[in-house]
Amino acid sequence: MKVSHYWKAVVAAVVSGAAAAGTALEDGIVTAPETVAIVLAVLGGAGFTWAVPNRAQPKPNPGE
Repeated sequence: MKVSHYWKAVVAAVVSGAAAAGTALEDGIVTAPETVAIVLAVLGGAGFTWAVPNRAQPKPNPGE
């Protein structure tokens, strides 16, 4: 399955942001430090995932 590193980064950003937002919303209110944590989770999830290259797909052996 071929997934571009852009989509991989978008999914990582959404998932990490949603996890941070879910934690922040446990008490029903989002404070300024929690907002900063959500933003950092989104940026970190997208940035680190985008920086790691996808693994090269092995070439099929025509003899098999």
